[in-house]
Amino acid sequence: MRFIHTADIHLDSPLRGLGSYEDMPVDTLRAASRAAFSRLVDEALALQVDFMVIAGDLYDGDWKDHNTGIYFSRQMGRLRNGGIPVYVLHGNHDAESVMTSRLVLPDNVHVFKANRPGTFILDAHRVALHGRSFPQAAVTENLAADYPAPLPGHFNIGVLHTALEGNAQHANYAPCSLAQLHASGYQYWALGHVHEYRVFPGPVPVVFPGNLQGRHIREQGPRGAVLVSCVDGVVESIERLEVDVLRWHELRLDVSACTERSQVLTCIREGLESVLAGLPADKPCVVRMVLEGESLLHGELHASQAQLRADVVAMMAALADGRLWLEKLRLALSPVQRGQAPAAPDELAALLASAAGDPGFQEEILQGLQGLRDKAPYELSGEPLFESLKQGQVQGLLEEAAAAVLDRLGREA
Repeated sequence: MRFIHTADIHLDSPLRGLGSYEDMPVDTLRAASRAAFSRLVDEALALQVDFMVIAGDLYDGDWKDHNTGIYFSRQMGRLRNGGIPVYVLHGNHDAESVMTSRLVLPDNVHVFKANRPGTFILDAHRVALHGRSFPQAAVTENLAADYPAPLPGHFNIGVLHTALEGNAQHANYAPCSLAQLHASGYQYWALGHVHEYRVFPGPVPVVFPGNLQGRHIREQGPRGAVLVSCVDGVVESIERLEVDVLRWHELRLDVSACTERSQVLTCIREGLESVLAGLPADKPCVVRMVLEGESLLHGELHASQAQLRADVVAMMAALADGRLWLEKLRLALSPVQRGQAPAAPDELAALLASAAGDPGFQEEILQGLQGLRDKAPYELSGEPLFESLKQGQVQGLLEEAAAAVLDRLGREA
């Protein structure tokens, strides 16, 4: 017996701020969740699996229009024609979707109810699937505590949307412990909610397949589902099915040793070549590039950041046209320490240091940046500069600016 376990598909998930970046393949990104799911259906048909389990967050909330539901019904129809039943559990993102609850699906699709745990039985394979959909988006009770006892003589699968224990980066929905799942008497736990692939060691496989397609820079690396093979009621293997259609990658480059702009470009080229070398031939990649280190070129690179971005985009096109895209170029550089660069006049250094530490001057700068802070797009959240501005802290920014001025003057002396 073989089945596919998937979760966190987030069909037609809205893009957040990506359209504000030049050269981004917005249409490709918008279609990525559908393309990845279509590839998963292709795999299910080619492998002739016995069934598919979707452990929550099939959708991303209410649909913009009915096209999302029509697309999903079409894919379920393909599986129906292939004789493959599908078992769907709703998680926090699709629990309250009004349109989801009204959608009439093909008869091979079985949805776990939200009012109580339920069980579906596949007599042909002596399989029992136990699960409960989220009744609302924020479920903080331990749903697994009320799951039914394992059905004797069957391969029991628990389907659960949960943060489990130790996943603080995810909302703590349907909390439960690994020990509780291991003690359930089930033969497999099909989990959803955590977007990273993970198989927990223990007497019973407890598995997060991860989300099907990375949607932003915080979801890097391969994405997909898992293929579970069973023999005589025991899990024999769990294999990843990488069905994502594009990848995300943060490329951090230390340019401390570069003393000329041309050397920085060489470093960037070598970094991009390393990304390509580790990328499957059929996968494009969206790259966030971070230049870091203590650099003599600190001021120069900041002053010419727009040109540097254009150079990087052109380099990507030359290296692999259509396979590399630049999401963001971030300069996380610091100027060289004063002892490493020619000294600026002591009077100027003292004046800049005094200004950076002056509360009145800090307040003036903070008020001047109020408009920029309020209009900052979503994708800048988390950037150190904007986080400092939100907290009303500008001294670090002023000190960095003062250091950049002294560094530039020292190099031009």
